[in-house]
Amino acid sequence: MYLQLNKSKINPFTSLTITGSKSESNRLLLLKALFDSIEIQNVSNSDDSQYMVEALSTESETVNIYHAGTAMRFLTAYFATLEGKTTLLTGSQRMKERPIKILVDALLELGADIEYTDQLGYPPIKIIGKRLLNEEVRMKANVSSQYISALLIIGAKLEKGLKLHLDGKITSIPYIKMTLSLLEQIGVETSFEAQTIHVKPKFKNEPKIFSVESDWSSASYFYSIIALSPIGTKVCLSTYKKNSLQGDAVLEEIYKQMGVETIFNESKICLKKINNNLPFSINIDLANAPDIAQTIVVTCLGLKIQCQLTGLHTLKIKETDRLEALKSEIYKFGTDINITEDSLFLLEPKPLVVGARLKTFNDHRMAMAFAPLGLLTSFTINEADVVSKSFPDFWKNLCTLGFNIDQYKK
Repeated sequence: MYLQLNKSKINPFTSLTITGSKSESNRLLLLKALFDSIEIQNVSNSDDSQYMVEALSTESETVNIYHAGTAMRFLTAYFATLEGKTTLLTGSQRMKERPIKILVDALLELGADIEYTDQLGYPPIKIIGKRLLNEEVRMKANVSSQYISALLIIGAKLEKGLKLHLDGKITSIPYIKMTLSLLEQIGVETSFEAQTIHVKPKFKNEPKIFSVESDWSSASYFYSIIALSPIGTKVCLSTYKKNSLQGDAVLEEIYKQMGVETIFNESKICLKKINNNLPFSINIDLANAPDIAQTIVVTCLGLKIQCQLTGLHTLKIKETDRLEALKSEIYKFGTDINITEDSLFLLEPKPLVVGARLKTFNDHRMAMAFAPLGLLTSFTINEADVVSKSFPDFWKNLCTLGFNIDQYKK
C-alpha cells in the first residue's frame, strides 16, 4: 500500500486514544509468562506485541517473530530458561541481519545452550532450554537496552538471581529503569549501583494488575504535528502519566523548544502550539531516547531549524540503518544531512520539495516521522502499512485530525 499525502490543514482541537506502550507491554508479557498471576490491561495492539503473545503461547518448535526486534531479544532469553524445550527462533530477512551475539554470549555465560543455524552472531538460533545455574555475567553497556532487559527479567526466575556487570557508558538508562520498576512492582528485589545491576530470585508473587500507559513514542508524531501547526492548535492524547517510566517522555522538554506546550490533565496530555519563537538550531543528546530521533529531525526540517542529534549508535541496527535512511529521504525534500556512526546534522533546511516519494525501508518510524510534513507539502509514502508494527491506528488517527490522504494499493 502507498499513500498520497496532500497538503492539509488539521482540526484546531481533537482528542485521541493511543494504544499501550509497546516497550512496557512486551516487558509485562514476558513477566506474565514467568509469573502467571499477572494481569495486563491496555496491551499494545502493535504487530510486535501480537507476535510476542503468539510466540509465548505456541507449541511449535519454530517461532517466527518477523520484524519484532524486542521479541527476538526477550524470547531468546526466555526460551533459554525452559528446561527440555527446543526452539528455533527466526525472523524476517532484516531480522537475520540484526546482531544477537552479545545477548547470546551473555546467556551462554549463564549456562544456556544456544547455537546459530546460519550466520555466526545472527538469527536464526536454536535454543535448547535448561536450568541456568550461573548468576554472574558481564556485558558491554552501550548495547541495546533490550539485551540488558531480557537478562534482568529472566534473572528473577534464576535459582541464584542475576548479577549483571556493565562495561563502559550505559545508554538507554530509562528503559533499564522501566524494567527494574516493573520487577519491583511484583515484589522482586533489585539494585542498580554504579555499573552493576542485581536482581534477586523470586519464585512466587501475589496477583497484580498492570494498566499499560500509552506509548510516548507514538505521541512523538503528534508533537511534531502540533509543532508544524498554527498557534492555538491543540490535540489531547490518552492515557499518559506525569511520572512516566518511558524514556521518550523527554518529548515534553524537547518540544518546548519548538513552541509546543504539554498540559497534563488527569490521564491525558494536551499538546498546544503556543508560539513561533524558534531557535536557529538545536543540539540534543538522545542516548536515552534514540527512537524519537527521526521524528525530531523531520520536525526541524519542517520548521527550518538546524539540528544536531547525538547518541544514535543503536539506530544502525534497527529495522533499517536509520541514519542512512534519513540521509537519503531528507535529501528528497531538498535539504542535506550529514551523518556519522552515532550522530546526524541537519544542515540549514531549504524550502520543501513538492511531490517527493518516500521509501520506508520497511521501518515503521520512517513512515510516521515524515507524515507530519503533509501539513506543509504533498508527497507519497511507499509501503505505508508498515506502521502496523507499532501503531496500527496511525493513518486512521491522522484522518481524524483532518489530514487529506489518498490510499492506493501497490
